[in-house]
This record gives sequence, C-alpha cells and structure tokens, in this order.
Amino acid sequence: MNPPVSPAPAQPPQPRGTVLAGRGILRLGGIDPTPFLQGLVTNDVTLVSGDGSIYTALLTPQGKLLHDFFVVDDPDLETGGGLLLDVEAARREDLLDRLRRYRLRAKVVFEDLTTAFEVLALTGGTAATAAGLPETPGATAPFAGGIAFVDPRLVALGVRMLVPRGTTAAVMQAAGAVPGTAGDYDRCRLELGIPDGSRDLAVDATLALENNLDRLNAISWTKGCYVGQEVTARTRYRGLVRRRLQPVRIHGPLPAPGTPVHQGDHEVGVIRSGCDTLALAMLRLDLADLAAMPLTAGPATLIPLEPGWAHP
Repeated sequence: MNPPVSPAPAQPPQPRGTVLAGRGILRLGGIDPTPFLQGLVTNDVTLVSGDGSIYTALLTPQGKLLHDFFVVDDPDLETGGGLLLDVEAARREDLLDRLRRYRLRAKVVFEDLTTAFEVLALTGGTAATAAGLPETPGATAPFAGGIAFVDPRLVALGVRMLVPRGTTAAVMQAAGAVPGTAGDYDRCRLELGIPDGSRDLAVDATLALENNLDRLNAISWTKGCYVGQEVTARTRYRGLVRRRLQPVRIHGPLPAPGTPVHQGDHEVGVIRSGCDTLALAMLRLDLADLAAMPLTAGPATLIPLEPGWAHP
C-alpha cells in the first residue's frame, strides 16, 4: 500500500500592481534640498537614503494640514542627486508654490517629473518579497529601472514604485504581479483605514493628529522645528484631539463624500472617500453608546472599525 501523498503547500497569492494615476513626482535638487525640506515638514528628512524613504506632511503655521507626501532618495548621479516627492498630482502646483515661498536663499531647485515617471503600487500577496525588500516600513531599493519602497505608513499597504512611464507592465512582470484596478487599491487602503490625499484629508481644516499622521509614521517628535510644530506638539502633549479619521463599514447605499454623519439628532462627523461597503469618516471621539444610538449617513448605517495600528 502506497503511503498517502502530502498535498503541495499552497502558493502565496500574487501581489496586485495598480498604477496610481492620481500621483505625481516632484524633484528637489541643488545643494540644499535636505536641509531645506527638513525645516518645513513634519518628519525627519535626514532619514531618507538609498535604503530608506519616509512619509511626511506640510502644515500651516497654525498646524493645519496642507499636503502629505512621500520622500525618496534620488540616486541620479548625473544630476547630483536630490529628493523625489511622491505627491498628489492634482495639487502638485500648489505644493510647488508653497515650497518656492520658503526657498529664500536656499540653494535648491524644483522640477516636475510627472510626465516622465509614474507611481505603481503592489498590494497583497508577497509584495515586499517580490520587490526584494524586507517587510520594514520605508525600506527602499532600486528595482527594474525604478525605485521601490515599502509603504512607510504601514507594511500591510505593500510597496510603492517610482518607475519611468511606459514601463509598468514590464515592472509588474519582473515582480510577478498581476494587474490590479484603482478599486483594488482603494479597498486595500480603506480596509486598513488609510487616507488618500485630499480625498480624505481636509485641506487647511484639520490637524495632523486628527488624521492619524502620528500613528502612520509621518511625524518626528525629536527632529526640532518645522512649520506648525508648536501646535502639533501642544495637541499631542495636552491631549487636545477631539475627533479622528476612522474607517467605517457601510450598511446601505455608499454615502457621497461630504455627507454628514449623525448620531440621533446630533451631527458627529462627515464622510470622506469610500468604495463598496467601506469608507473613511472624520468622527467625534465623544460618541454615545453605539448599540443604543447608531451612526447614520443619509439612509446608510455606519459601524466604526478600529484598525490594529490605531491603538496608541
């Protein structure tokens, strides 16, 4: 009698590759790009290297959120190197204008590379392994003619790649990824409760900590001064956060962005982006018992979710 044959081990699912059409690439070159940006944004830009990338934000002097973006080392020795910014494409001119206002005598130059490069996201499966990276937030390395980095916010979000336009199919093939859609990426980030630029982060209207930027590795508490640093630090140390961006499960029709959230007769928040049965909502933290008085947005009922990373 032949011994039973053990089943072959299940193969891990292939990662999905999604072109993030809403992203643009800016380059900061010249002599002083790192010290220039270091004095402006919430995270420690000196941590950016060929091995590591960061997520950060630019605030108003009053601590209100203006832009969030990723900072990656530019290894192009022909141009002297510099920093690459993975930014919201539709708002990149506003970001450039604001950076130019702060330039003063800094020896830094700005370049828009959006027409030459695009952003590819690998999610699910073995995204980091497929890109030859450790599962460490911000881990960075060259890949297939571009730059790959583990999402600095959360390893579960996979890998982001800055690649020359027209090469995404070849890059996905090199990573063993299958094509994904914008909906695939949205569902992934919404399940994890991760915001997507101004779709979720109300510009010049909310604080960094209200949008969980402290929990998503966007803020250095040791680097020293930056624009809005005093308000951000005071908010943290005095416990002044009264509302937070939070994922919610939708029962009923998906509410449009901007739909008010109610608990009984009281308005307690607002819907931001959503997809299928998931959305993000900015919600007050002093909600009443949800079992006795659920949340509603239009005809839909909402169930707040608490991602594991959100615990202080």
